[in-house]
Formats: sequence, structure tokens, C-alpha cells
Amino acid sequence: MSGLSVAMTVNGQDRSLDVPVTQTLLETLRDQLALTGAKRGCNQGVCGACTVMVDGKPVRGCLSLTVNCDGAEVTTVEGLADGGALSGIQQAMADTNAVQCGFCTPGMLVSAFAFLREAKTPSVEEIQYALSGNLCRCSGYRKIIDAVQLAADRSAEVSS
Repeated sequence: MSGLSVAMTVNGQDRSLDVPVTQTLLETLRDQLALTGAKRGCNQGVCGACTVMVDGKPVRGCLSLTVNCDGAEVTTVEGLADGGALSGIQQAMADTNAVQCGFCTPGMLVSAFAFLREAKTPSVEEIQYALSGNLCRCSGYRKIIDAVQLAADRSAEVSS
């Protein structure tokens, strides 16, 4: 299988990689860069466990080819924290005890982080829609929604 050279920024670091043309972004992140936050769930783009951001937009890592990310900025759950401090949504997930088994958490966090950059005072329905591509087998989603609302409220307090 032939490979291509790909240059991208991953969590703020410039990376140059040689990858097979059929390699998914999820495989590259997990297997070549040891960024194992994004999970391999259904591997069909349904569960959202592999969600990462490419150029600021949430995408399914299992459906995205690495070669199509040449020149892109990729952010994984590991890149959400600001230095040693958790991002607002990460802290809110911890504060509301929204994490259960943790398998869906990275994808939920990335999706919520991207959503909260756009929606400053979201309704429950807007949060539900924003997270609708992320499945959680453990919960009824209530605490996850509470965490997104808490992060939004805290962000609004800081902005005012």
C-alpha cells in the first residue's frame, strides 16, 4: 500500500507523517501519535466516540481519511485543556458527575466544546441536538446536558 506525506497541526503541534492513503484520522491519532482519547466504537460513524475537531468543526475520526486532513488543524480531547487547566466543559463534566464508564466522554466533550464556542446561552433542545450524534450507553444524558448548561452558564458569567 502506498503512502503519502501529510502535514497537519494536532493539538497545537505541527506534525509531519507518512500515512497509507486509506488510513483514517482515528487510526493516525491513536496508532501513530498515541492520542488515545478518541475511541474506536462502532467504526461506522454512528456512535460519535471518535469525534475530533478538524479546522474547528466536529468530525468522525473513523470516517475521515488522514490524507484529506493535510494542512488542517486537528483538535482531540487531549487538546481541549488549556495548559494544565481543564476546559470549561471538561470541568463541568467533572463537577456534575456526568462521566460514567467514560467511553463516550471524549466524543461528547469535543462535540460540546465545539457547540459552546457558537452557542452562548443554549436551550436544552439545542444541547440535545448538538449532542445527538454522540451515543451514551450508560446514562439518560441528563447529567451530560446539565454539564453543557453549567459550562455555558460559567462562560456567560466570565463574559459579563
